[in-house]
Amino acid sequence: MQVIHRKSIHFYHSLLCLCAQVNFVACQLFALLMAVWFRIYLHPSKTSPFIRHVVATLLGFYLALFCFGWYSLHFLVQSGLSYSVMVFAGLENMHKYCFIVTLGYLILCQITRVYVFDYGMYSADFTGPMMVITQKITSMAFEIHDGLTKREGQLTPGQKYFAISRMPSLLEYLSYNCNFMGILAGPTCSYNDYKAFIEGTCYQPRHQENANGKENGKYKQTEPSPKLCTCAISLAVYLSLYKLLPVERSIDDDFVNSTPFHLQVVYLYLAMLALRPKYYFVWTLADAINNAAGFGFNGYNKDGSPRWDLISNLRILDIEFATSFKLFLDNWNIQTALWLKRVCYERCPINPTAATFLLSAMWHGVYPGYYLTFLTGIGMTMAARAVRHNIRPYFLVSDSYKGIYDVITWAWTQVAISYTVAPFVLLAVGPSLKFYRYVYELLIHCGLIIKIVWGEKNNSQFLNKNISALNWKKKP
Repeated sequence: MQVIHRKSIHFYHSLLCLCAQVNFVACQLFALLMAVWFRIYLHPSKTSPFIRHVVATLLGFYLALFCFGWYSLHFLVQSGLSYSVMVFAGLENMHKYCFIVTLGYLILCQITRVYVFDYGMYSADFTGPMMVITQKITSMAFEIHDGLTKREGQLTPGQKYFAISRMPSLLEYLSYNCNFMGILAGPTCSYNDYKAFIEGTCYQPRHQENANGKENGKYKQTEPSPKLCTCAISLAVYLSLYKLLPVERSIDDDFVNSTPFHLQVVYLYLAMLALRPKYYFVWTLADAINNAAGFGFNGYNKDGSPRWDLISNLRILDIEFATSFKLFLDNWNIQTALWLKRVCYERCPINPTAATFLLSAMWHGVYPGYYLTFLTGIGMTMAARAVRHNIRPYFLVSDSYKGIYDVITWAWTQVAISYTVAPFVLLAVGPSLKFYRYVYELLIHCGLIIKIVWGEKNNSQFLNKNISALNWKKKP
């Protein structure tokens, strides 16, 4: 009876998960249609910013209520608490208080969802949109602080661009956080970019001249169809492969005992490769929705074609063919990486790399696997920097050597990413530690990298001598 009961519960949870995912896709497709309507009938040339703010906000609330029911009230509570802090706290420390309140409320909701409701269930949970709202609120708080309390000389060029010189109204604030284009899957964006989109000024400075120096007419609106094709392909690949290549098999005793280690590594890579199209689908569809509404224009390419990647969240080819750990991360979840950089890495006075990974883990959720992933990521990042600094110059002496280096580093990057991200997928401590135990051979190989890191100074001196010798031999 207990077995039947467990199977019934598992079936019920699976059904709920499927319904949530279907609701999510249906709402995103509805948002895509509304985005086209929004661009055509509520164009900035025809409609005031007030109306555009109101419609974008109301549609966002409707989608949130449809997908998450009364749980969507958390979006308003989080936004309301943070706005109160912005208004009533002093400007000097407002950004810090806002950061603590917003992130703290997100973590509280994540703890409740994970340990009270559905541990380990992958569903369209209500904390997903809250993660994006957290990014937006904290970014806005720091940008307001920069714009209202600091002189231009104290700001970096990026901070000058994003600095907000006027406290947004409540409507502007809610529209930025909860608009229908990004309420379900983001991506995050700066307040100034969103405000320029609503007011229709985002095209003016970027459309004065094209690559040939000639004036352009009306900006060219992108078609969402190419990105929708990417969505369709990604969804088809994911649905075809993810059940055939479950990550959990990599910790199955029978599989581990009967499979050579090198084939286990290959399987782990393929399993992670089968998972990524899910994110490609979600983020590319979100990007297409924003583009269809007219948001995301980022100037022109050299050939004069318009760029619509202002808020794009990934570059698929650069991810799959990345030849370094950093290059992979730079092209994955781009807007989150930019948020971490602007809010934490550029502002943290002590060990910004570790602080950034810690913030990323806290923001993602409370599953132990997340923290194991980002703890591993710190070591991988430091090791990758050392390898690039000490080893790469040896391979720059000829194109053939560089080609060999690129192939080796591509393979190593994919293995390192797969190894690092596995606990992120497994979630719990037990399976994650079991995975680490089974790949201990990989850790032994990592000992070579540790030697490189510890011997960085000596290696650099040795490298300089050898590079000088190579250059001397190449002289005629």
